Amino acid sequence: MPSREELVAKAHKPDEESRRLHAAYKGKIQSFPKCPIRSLDDLAYWYTPGVAAPCRDIQKNPGLVYDLTNKANSIAVVSDGTRVLGLGDIGPEAGLPVMEGKALLFKYLGGVDAVPICLGTKDPDEIVRTVKLLEPSFGGINLEDIAMPKCFRVLEEARRVCTIPVWHDDQQGTGTVLLAALLNALKVVGKSIRAIRIAMIGMGAANVPIYRFLKTKGADPASIVACDLGGILGAHRTDYRDNPDYAEQWRVCRETNGEKRRGGISEALRGADVCIAFSAGGIIRPEWITTMAKDAIVFACANPVPEIWPWEAKEAGARIVATGRSDFPNQVNNSLVFPGIFRGALDVRARNISDDMAIAAAMELAACAEERGINEDSIICNMDEWEVVPRLAVATAIKAQEQGLAQLSKTGAQISEESGARIRNVREGLRILTEKGIISPLLG
Repeated sequence: MPSREELVAKAHKPDEESRRLHAAYKGKIQSFPKCPIRSLDDLAYWYTPGVAAPCRDIQKNPGLVYDLTNKANSIAVVSDGTRVLGLGDIGPEAGLPVMEGKALLFKYLGGVDAVPICLGTKDPDEIVRTVKLLEPSFGGINLEDIAMPKCFRVLEEARRVCTIPVWHDDQQGTGTVLLAALLNALKVVGKSIRAIRIAMIGMGAANVPIYRFLKTKGADPASIVACDLGGILGAHRTDYRDNPDYAEQWRVCRETNGEKRRGGISEALRGADVCIAFSAGGIIRPEWITTMAKDAIVFACANPVPEIWPWEAKEAGARIVATGRSDFPNQVNNSLVFPGIFRGALDVRARNISDDMAIAAAMELAACAEERGINEDSIICNMDEWEVVPRLAVATAIKAQEQGLAQLSKTGAQISEESGARIRNVREGLRILTEKGIISPLLG
């Protein structure tokens, strides 16, 4: 069994290798043609003079932009760099590697063309205005790493003014994958979501939608105790009551904490069956885990350093531990859901991505993992199981059609076939480029 020092050293090992690879490749993504160019004569079709014809067609019928351009398969990954991973407000330039990585995952996992756009403003109104101005060129918008509370306002306003789907991955994406992982973890330990006590550590972009999703699936708000930097949430939290920017948190204050607890994280965790932490690294002590219920489930999802290291939580009595990291079991990562959800939304040209669409994807993700077998160290699928993505696309697209949010009507079989073909083409193309040395194999 490795020592704690060895485990911590292993957890920090990817840092230097990542620096080397980013410098070697000068980033992770690039543009590449999707049409053949046999000679310069072909440019007469792809550019002037031939391109004028599709331009005129779109002018007469704007809806043709989805058929004659790549808009139908392209999204913008938009961030102001104010809440990047666990690094905080590091700015748009420093956030660009993360947004490039997001675009890479969209393409590799979902066949979606994504463009990272880091904005030189922190003004929520300017962010919304920019998103609206980008709408003609993209089929969807993925908001990313925007600080709270403005992230709630930006999402709400952007969804209101745009006719393409706008999604905040740190909100809806996190809620989707957490719900799937929780439902399967409860199956492993033999507990019902309707009869458990839940401690929610942090009440920001992630846990606000998670709270909505938990209620939808039957969790009792009175049995939920939420806690943030100001302590346990309840009717006594006048800081939330008197601030309209925190309306969602005030709702949590009014609806939860049936026992009217006061205090901090230690009191919130006492007797809890589940800990759902999206806060800051290292803030949960092992002795607090010992006060949780038997067969406790701990989601310590701060990145890159979790609220408590998995081995510490296990030693303190937790039966199931999940983090946001790929180097530990049970990775709860948005990358499991956003490629498939956007794939489905784009394929039926959805106007929005609703909570119901996200929950449908969560239920499908949970089912995918359960079908191949779940246990204490494997409650959720991983990114290697690429076949999951078309299934999430189908679940998302079908729900969009049921809710009247889709502009195209397709069967589940059609969506599965189309999305699967896109993803296979990307993977095969990347394999060929790597084998031919066009993409240099610099990985260790």
